[in-house]
Amino acid sequence: MNAEKTEQKKEFNLKEAVIQYFRKKGYKVEENVSLEGYRGVQRTFDLIVQKGRLTQCVWVKDWKRTIGINVIINLDKAAEEVGLPNPIIVGEQFSDHAKAYANRRKIMLLTTRQILQSLKG
Repeated sequence: MNAEKTEQKKEFNLKEAVIQYFRKKGYKVEENVSLEGYRGVQRTFDLIVQKGRLTQCVWVKDWKRTIGINVIINLDKAAEEVGLPNPIIVGEQFSDHAKAYANRRKIMLLTTRQILQSLKG
């Protein structure tokens, strides 16, 4: 009986949900993209989303713990180095310092809850 329940219940994939979220909003989505930065360093992003002239990089962090400021700073640096403004990060929750930094630097923070609510509606 437990095996049947396990088979019926599909494992939640946050990255797939994020892809659906952006496609629903009219974005073109590319997965697992590596771009060379200004200093020749390869930077890897979970997604690159594009709508019109706007192209943004996305990191998806399917972590149970709070995402801290260091992760946000690293995304900011990676995005800046490859010339993509206003990066996006998706996660369960963000620390207050991460939120403050993201607000100052125009980094979009999306929670798992926001993604799921948008897909339901």
